[in-house]
Amino acid sequence: MSDKIEVQNVTSPGRTTRVDRAKYEAARAALLAVLPDAAPGMTPAEAQKAMVPHLPEDLFPGGEKVGWWMKCVQLDLEAKGILTRAPKSPVRLWRV
Repeated sequence: MSDKIEVQNVTSPGRTTRVDRAKYEAARAALLAVLPDAAPGMTPAEAQKAMVPHLPEDLFPGGEKVGWWMKCVQLDLEAKGILTRAPKSPVRLWRV
């Protein structure tokens, strides 16, 4: 049985989901490594592409499923106040 971690979702306050800890932590480290710490930030597509070289190949072969994990980490870190997004379209993200 793999180790799990509970994540939050900024769009569903109070609700948590359990996900694979190793993949979450790798995706979290990669996302925080590529996001700037000020506006205007990066679009999710830019962040996703930039994350791939930072991800371990054994967990994300060829960048597999990086989009899902980027979104999972993004929503969790937004709920925790670690990331923020631009108030208007297009969506742009940066570290707080």
